[in-house]
Amino acid sequence: MKTSGWTSLALAAALFGAPALAHEKHDHAVADAARPAPAQPANATGTRDARAYFTDTELLDQDGKRVRFYSDVLKDRVVLLNVVYTSCKDACPLITRKLNEVRQALGEPLAQRVHFISISSDPERDSPQALKDYAREQGADDPNWVFLTGARADIDIVLGRLGQLSRSAEEHSTLLIAGDVANKRWSKIRPDAPPSAVAERLKLLAEPVATARR
Repeated sequence: MKTSGWTSLALAAALFGAPALAHEKHDHAVADAARPAPAQPANATGTRDARAYFTDTELLDQDGKRVRFYSDVLKDRVVLLNVVYTSCKDACPLITRKLNEVRQALGEPLAQRVHFISISSDPERDSPQALKDYAREQGADDPNWVFLTGARADIDIVLGRLGQLSRSAEEHSTLLIAGDVANKRWSKIRPDAPPSAVAERLKLLAEPVATARR
């Protein structure tokens, strides 16, 4: 059967629609990283559909720069996304520091090919400057690590498409979402997975996809 250009959106819907680990119920006892989704070849139609799905909603990064969520943040990249809020005193700083360890575990030059994306669940209080200060405090002040905020309605659109929308800042999911955007391969990763395991998952996603047999 011939598939459409973005059939993996169904896969993404299953991925993003799965039950999320709530912030206040964060369980450090189990490390369980999901197996990456099967790859689908990228094409022009798929790219256009991906932009429609994830949306080009305008947000602000930690430098106050306006960015389009799909075109400027996701397109053609290997990414690791998570949700944070800067006034969090427990899980968010722990996970952010762990992701910094993941970057170190990736090593160079791979660390320069993986883009980390942290989205605020508390945009009313998380100004670009607050996110910039948070990134610096947590050792996450890196050119390949973007922190995003914006108007509440815009943040809700993006988090909704990622299956990460929550009733309040404190109830956001702590699940990590890893993706090879160009080839539509996505993976959920528990936040208590060891940094080395998360790095291995990202390495798999960063590997070139073999050309399908004709």
